[in-house]
Amino acid sequence: MNVSPDSQTHNTPDNKMKNLFITVCSWLIVAWMCFIFLGSLPYKFTKSPDTQHIFGTIGEWIKGALGNTIGDFFTNFGGYLIGSVELLTSLLLLSPIIYWLKNRGQQTSGINNYRAKAHSLGGIMASMVMAGAVFFHVFSPLGIEVLHDGQSDGGSLFRAAVSILILGVVLLIMNKSLGFPAKAQS
Repeated sequence: MNVSPDSQTHNTPDNKMKNLFITVCSWLIVAWMCFIFLGSLPYKFTKSPDTQHIFGTIGEWIKGALGNTIGDFFTNFGGYLIGSVELLTSLLLLSPIIYWLKNRGQQTSGINNYRAKAHSLGGIMASMVMAGAVFFHVFSPLGIEVLHDGQSDGGSLFRAAVSILILGVVLLIMNKSLGFPAKAQS
């Protein structure tokens, strides 16, 4: 049996520890992202007063730049749209659990490869959504510290958005070291 030099180094103890470290860190990041995304869905999908305030403030600001139609659309449906993308992102990030349950008897390399792909793509999606959130916190009247009915969030929504923006990029970079996205064959 011919064994390539690449496959000899793939199963070294150092490589196994690196893969374990990346897997554990990925799951910790995913847990944080899903905690934030899934925890906000009841507010976004029920048009809670806080959600109406946030998306209404941004919608009014958008009216000045892009017109009434887009501003009104974002005011009325922004929470549903962003919540749907956050739900889809969470499902993608958590999908390796289903894949693992379905393929428990198979080699862990296939499961870990699927996890790396799902976490990389989910990290990109999470970062894109949170880049929008950070943008609106910084450049719109919403502000870094959201004030509604005389109460402040103390900047917690902004800090959560920044953390997910950064951690999404970290997910991509960490999982890229496991070979995703696949390198072009020459």
